[in-house]
Amino acid sequence: MNADLHVHSVHSNDGKQTVSDILNECRTKNIGAVALTDHNEIGAWEDVGDVSDIIVIKGIEVTTSEGHILAYGVDRAIPRNLPIKDTVDLIHKAGGIAIAAHPYRWWSGIGGKNVPDMGFDAVESINGRSLKSSNNRALKLAEKLNLPIVGGSDAHTSPSVGRTYTILPDDCKNEKDILAAILNKRTQIGGEHRTKLSSLKYVGINILRWLRRGCKKM
Repeated sequence: MNADLHVHSVHSNDGKQTVSDILNECRTKNIGAVALTDHNEIGAWEDVGDVSDIIVIKGIEVTTSEGHILAYGVDRAIPRNLPIKDTVDLIHKAGGIAIAAHPYRWWSGIGGKNVPDMGFDAVESINGRSLKSSNNRALKLAEKLNLPIVGGSDAHTSPSVGRTYTILPDDCKNEKDILAAILNKRTQIGGEHRTKLSSLKYVGINILRWLRRGCKKM
């Protein structure tokens, strides 16, 4: 089963798709599970409704003092702008697992040096909005630290949903099964990387957004 474990909705300040849009895109592309990982927001969870054909994981992309961390399976919001170790500990206390999101992304990754000894449960080793070189470094980091791997599109618009993904065992039936599969290293990754041209456009857009936010992190 393919799962997109990094997707943003309109509940992210840069998201352009509703939860309904995301679920419909998953159905079209045969994505069996999706993690709703808005920036520091959990409003998307309430928009899911009664869904039986797609496994929906309650997630957050948490902004720390050093960069972004993905939380899967948490039962509450996680405060932003805390140190990495404090954030990871809070994710675990909220019943979730902590993933180093796109660690080598210049704009919002925590950096490879900040992953060891922090209690991370996995590394996002392919991200659809990161360059192939950055994703390859993330994969090597996971291998070096003997950590599980996951992948996600980091989609902010519907066409990008499912372009990058985690391959899960077909016996995963719910969120709990998926978290266990990750922790037990029963995952593979696949999909597309960001091109260099797309990355240049992305950097330009984010610099403008950063300036508009008063030079504050997302």
